[in-house]
Amino acid sequence: MNRKYNPGKIEEKWQRYWENEKTFKASEEGAKKKYYLLEMFPYPSGRIHMGHVRNYTIGDVVARYKKMSGYNVLHPIGWDSFGMPAENAAIEHGIPPAKWTNENIDSMKKQLKRMGFSYDWDREISTCEPEYYRWEQLFFLWMYEKGLAYKKGGSVNWCPTCKTVLANEQVEAGLCWRCDSEVTEQYFDQWFFRITSYVEELLEYCDKLPGWPERVLTMQRNWIGKSHGCELVFPMADSDDVIKVFTTRQDTIFGATFMLIAAEHPLVMELAKGKPVEQDVRAFVERVKKQDKMMRTSDYYEKEGVFLDAFCLNPATNKKMPIYAANFVLADYGTGCVMAVPTHDQRDFEFAEKYGLEKIVVIQNPDNPLDAETMTEAYVDEGILVNSGKFDGMKNLQALEDIAQYLESAGRGKKTIEYRLRDWGISRQRYWGTPIPVINCGKCGVVPVPEEDLPVVLPKDVALTGEGDSPLGKIDSFINVACPNCGGAAKRETDTFDTFVESSWYFHRFCSADCAEKPGLDRAKVDYWMPVDQYIGGIEHAILHLLYARFYTKMLRDFGVVGVDEPFANLLTQGMVCKETMRCGTHGYLLPEEVTDGKCVHCECEVTIGKTEKMSKSLKNVVDPNYIIDEYGADTARIFCLFAAPPERDLEWSDQGVDGSFRFLSRVWRIVVDYLDDIRDVTPFAGGEELDGDLKILRRKTHQTIKKVTTDIEDRFHFNTAISAVMELVNTLYQTKRPRAEDAKALSVIRETLEDIIILLSPIVPHMTEELWEMVGAKQQLSGTPWPSFDEAVAAEEEITIVVQVNGKVRSRIQVAASESDETIKELALNDGKIKQFVGDKQVIKEIYVPKKLVNIVVK
Repeated sequence: MNRKYNPGKIEEKWQRYWENEKTFKASEEGAKKKYYLLEMFPYPSGRIHMGHVRNYTIGDVVARYKKMSGYNVLHPIGWDSFGMPAENAAIEHGIPPAKWTNENIDSMKKQLKRMGFSYDWDREISTCEPEYYRWEQLFFLWMYEKGLAYKKGGSVNWCPTCKTVLANEQVEAGLCWRCDSEVTEQYFDQWFFRITSYVEELLEYCDKLPGWPERVLTMQRNWIGKSHGCELVFPMADSDDVIKVFTTRQDTIFGATFMLIAAEHPLVMELAKGKPVEQDVRAFVERVKKQDKMMRTSDYYEKEGVFLDAFCLNPATNKKMPIYAANFVLADYGTGCVMAVPTHDQRDFEFAEKYGLEKIVVIQNPDNPLDAETMTEAYVDEGILVNSGKFDGMKNLQALEDIAQYLESAGRGKKTIEYRLRDWGISRQRYWGTPIPVINCGKCGVVPVPEEDLPVVLPKDVALTGEGDSPLGKIDSFINVACPNCGGAAKRETDTFDTFVESSWYFHRFCSADCAEKPGLDRAKVDYWMPVDQYIGGIEHAILHLLYARFYTKMLRDFGVVGVDEPFANLLTQGMVCKETMRCGTHGYLLPEEVTDGKCVHCECEVTIGKTEKMSKSLKNVVDPNYIIDEYGADTARIFCLFAAPPERDLEWSDQGVDGSFRFLSRVWRIVVDYLDDIRDVTPFAGGEELDGDLKILRRKTHQTIKKVTTDIEDRFHFNTAISAVMELVNTLYQTKRPRAEDAKALSVIRETLEDIIILLSPIVPHMTEELWEMVGAKQQLSGTPWPSFDEAVAAEEEITIVVQVNGKVRSRIQVAASESDETIKELALNDGKIKQFVGDKQVIKEIYVPKKLVNIVVK
């Protein structure tokens, strides 16, 4: 048997075997407990990257472990195949999006299979196929009928040169990504899902997801943004109109001295219309629209505004307040209007300082009295109300309720609850997406496509130029139809769904991927598999995808299609894969293969090593998984991704780490091969006989390792420490004296250890371990072999008694494991309760240690 580990042929062999035998095909079995493991499905970009490798390896380890632990495992895969990249590729290269997408799927599928992932490929789905999206068109019709889908005006990014709508990602610094023209904001009719109908349940269930990271739940709660406060009414000074403002700080109403309105709010131009300031206001609005919304609201961004030559009245004091348009107020939060209290809000303070606006202190600092004229920053802590009429002298937070009642009784406000969450805009003026199944009739208005006419199939023979409206509007056979109601001439909707719609229910479809009967989900199978027991994906999806998936599940539940309240019982958000950047002064960022001996291969200039950042094509700090597989094998790529860092943390790429991973696998391979002839006809040790010396130590270490690996995978997903434990066991086996060929008992202990090493590593490096399992003569396929159990008595360390003295007098005795380190023993002695009493506040001069026997603590 060859002692050299050669992964190439081994991996191909077992990949063929798993595929031919359908080893990982899932079915609904009543006898076993189910386990549904799912990683967020990929967009078919054409090639998998190391982020994919890490994400899917994490999931594969858990899926294989659960299968060996006796679970009935569902581990499916599919493709989130609609999206802009396919459309952009079609424009750039003249390739139909469907062709580009399907070729990419074929390529990535081969790459995923080379990694040995345990997918049930019979459940593979692609969201751009009518067999998939016909059902979400059906769900849309149901939602439309119930008022959960509706159409209203909404703003979009518009490139006047390309004459097309741009997604946010296609707007770079206010310019079109394709032609560098200034992007403007246009208002079009848009379709929305009424996600706000589920806002309270979405918020409530954030407290019922114990298997989710608190960080993600906090992000979801903040995005939903429930606030208890007041809606205040500010009358206009020169008309009967009013401005409504939502605030949680009605305790500061007496200090509101000016009004701020979001620059993009329609009210801004209404108030400025026909006034001398109109042109200045319009210029300001257009400039602010090009600013990044997140940047505008950040603390360090410059606060800007323009006076609208208009005034409103403070509802508590009746004083006139000037009205400004401001860049740090957003139209889609609250009412888009904010009462400004400069003495008690830092952004308002900076704005007032810049434009010379009045400041009134209404919350006094009891320890350091405030003067509005000398303040250098806003006072944002608690205090005592002043300049607040009959509420003077009250603690400001205690006055919130009283002031709310006062304003409500005066007809100037009311207590209310506001949410940050807005309805989900699902319209996209793009081609490559699911057609929205409605027809627009001049006589009947918006008419839903009859269910029997679904799916509305996306035409594939479309010429894409990237200019103008959606190309669907130019295809007569698609757009021109008869109205289902009156039979008259009508036109189809040319908008397509936001691709988040497809990813909001695919996990349900996996439960019955071949279901062709309405509604595309077999309820019995969905009830068997759902919810997903473990969902794995990037933190970048913590808000939108996960929130939309939760909403969609609740919607489907209410239509009787599914029976769960939440789609994902447990969530793991894995970290990114990072690598140092390399840059040449002449050629910019370089790929790893463009650097040899620290020099650029193009010009032989010295290369500058930059900081470690997330792998990305733009920085060229990427590693091609195919290269790693060709050079080291898929199992090496898998174990490195798991060993280098815990899954929730970023992984820093290391070529040395990859080499080390390969060397470890080679060590495992060699020791199994070296023992093959001796253990071939030996059964594993099963206890019942006394062991001593190396054999006792080896067996104890074996059972300790089983316990450690099981705990690390089951409870924490800490694969790095699990692998480390197996490495220690392999080292112990190498250090164990080789038994004589006739020593059957000793060889049975060796066989037990070797088998357990193979099994413990099998979810991590499945190809090599399947081969080794076959080599040692096992009868059952490794992936179907039960996970090993450990014997607590065998795993327990032998204990010894350590005498602990203080200044030479015996003061205590402690029990420690015989294998405990000297430093740990001394630390345990110092922390013993009795010893602490004798030492007290005295200074420890030194510790006298007799190994494994005594610790003498000398104090003065």
